Amino acid sequence: MKKINYIALVLASAMLLPSCQDQLDLQPISQTTVGGSGTGTAGSAIRNAATAEAALAGSYAIFKSGSAEYYVMDYFILGDGQSDNSYAGADNAAWFEVDEFRILSTNAVAARDWSYLYNHVASANSLIANVPKVTDASLSAERKAQIVGEAKFIRARAYFDLVRIYGDVPLVVDELPTITSENVDEIYGQLYPARSAAEEVYAQIIKDLDEAATAVPKTGPNKMTVTPGAVYTLLTKVYATRKDWAKVKENADKVIALGYKLMPNFEDLWDGKHENSAESIFELNFEDWSTGGNWGSSMFYGTDWKKFNTPSNDLIKAFDDEKDAVRKASTIYTANVTGKWSDKYWALTKFPFAYKMRNTDASQNIIMYRLADVLLLKAEALNETGDLAGARTLVNQIRTRAKLAATPATDQTSMRLAIEKERRLELAFEGQRWYDLVRTGRVVPVMEAVKDGAGNRLNYNLTDTRLLWPIPQGEIDKNANLKQNNGY
Repeated sequence: MKKINYIALVLASAMLLPSCQDQLDLQPISQTTVGGSGTGTAGSAIRNAATAEAALAGSYAIFKSGSAEYYVMDYFILGDGQSDNSYAGADNAAWFEVDEFRILSTNAVAARDWSYLYNHVASANSLIANVPKVTDASLSAERKAQIVGEAKFIRARAYFDLVRIYGDVPLVVDELPTITSENVDEIYGQLYPARSAAEEVYAQIIKDLDEAATAVPKTGPNKMTVTPGAVYTLLTKVYATRKDWAKVKENADKVIALGYKLMPNFEDLWDGKHENSAESIFELNFEDWSTGGNWGSSMFYGTDWKKFNTPSNDLIKAFDDEKDAVRKASTIYTANVTGKWSDKYWALTKFPFAYKMRNTDASQNIIMYRLADVLLLKAEALNETGDLAGARTLVNQIRTRAKLAATPATDQTSMRLAIEKERRLELAFEGQRWYDLVRTGRVVPVMEAVKDGAGNRLNYNLTDTRLLWPIPQGEIDKNANLKQNNGY
C-alpha cells in the first residue's frame, strides 16, 4: 500500500501550487483515502470555468514554482554543464557526477528532475482529461480547446526532455484513477507502468503537438502563453532530433511565417529591457519572489558561492578563435573573486560567469525558444538535403548580427560543422549544446577532445552508454516494472 500512496501523491502533487490551491481545493490521495473513499486525482476538482482556468494557471506556474529547480537551473546545467560549454561549478556533488560522466543511479539531480517533469505531465493530464467534461456555459468550446491544446504542449515539452534525458520512459497520458482496495490489482499497471520505447514516446509528442497547433491561442498577454509559434518551434526541434529534415523545414517555415524577427542587437535579448521581444517565441515571465521569482540568475551569476555553470576554457577559446566579441560579451562576464573560493579550472583574478541570466532581483525572464534557434535548425535541414546556398544565407543572417564575416563553409561537411559552431556560440547557456551534440552523433568525439586552460585533455572517457542518465534508483525500488538503462 505504501507504493500506491507514493504514486498517487506524486501524480496529484503537480496541481498543489500555492498560487491556485485555494481555488482548486485539491486533496492528494493519502492514507486516509486509499482503500476507502478515494476521490481520484487532482483533476476531479476541475468542475467549471473558474477551476479550469485556475488549473491551467497552475500548470503554467509549475515552470516558475512547482518545478523551478528544473526550469530555472537544472535545465541549463544539464544542457551546458554536461557539454563542453561549462563546468558544473559550485559545490554540489551530484552535479560533479553529471559533469564528469560518473553519474550514479542514486544521483539526487536525476531523481528530482524525473519527479519534476512527471509532475508537469500529471498537471497536463488532468487538464486534458477533465476540461472537455466541463458543462459550465461560460467556458466556450473554443476556450476548452485552447486549454487542452496548451496542456498538450506542456505535456509534449516535458516528455521531450524526459525521453532525451532518460531514453525509454513510462508514457502516462491518462489520469490516475480513483484507488480502492477492490481495484488495486486491476489498475496496478497504471500505478507502476513499464518504460515505453522512445519511438512510442516521440509518436505521442508529435501527436500532442499536431493537435495543439490549431487549438492554442494565437496570442497572449506575453510570450509565456503557448501559441502556434511555440508549438511549431517544438515540432522543429523534435523533428531535428529524429532527423526528419523535410518536417524540420516545414515547421521552421511555419514559425518564420508568423512574423518573428531577430532583435537588431544581440545584447537586447539579455539586458532586461526588451523582454517578450519580437525574437522571443516562448518565454518564462518572472516578476518577483511572490510569484515564483527567477532565482536561477543568482545561481549562475554573482561573486559568492553561487557559481553554477562556470564557462569552460573550451567555450571561451571558441569565442576568441572566432573573434566573436559581440556574443561573448553578452554570454560571459568575468570578475576578480580572489579570496571567495578555490577553483581547479580558473584563476580567481579573472573568473568567468554565465551572463545571459544576470539580474539577481528574481525578475529576469527566461527565453525558452527564440527565432535564431529555429533559423539555424532550418539551415541544418537545408544543408542535410543539399541546399548549401540556402543554409549559408541563414547562417550568415545570424553571423551578421554578431558582426562577423560570412561563413567560410563551402561544402556540406564544412557547413555541417559551421552550423554546429554557430549554434554553440549563439545559444550558449540556453540549454541546447548537449542535445545538439547527442542528436548529431558528435558528442563522444567532441567531449573526448575537450582541453583545460593549460591545453591538457580532460579525458572524460565518455562512452555511448553514458549518454543517457540512469533511471532513478528510488523509482526502480518503488516500481518493479522499471528496468535500468545499460551501463548503470
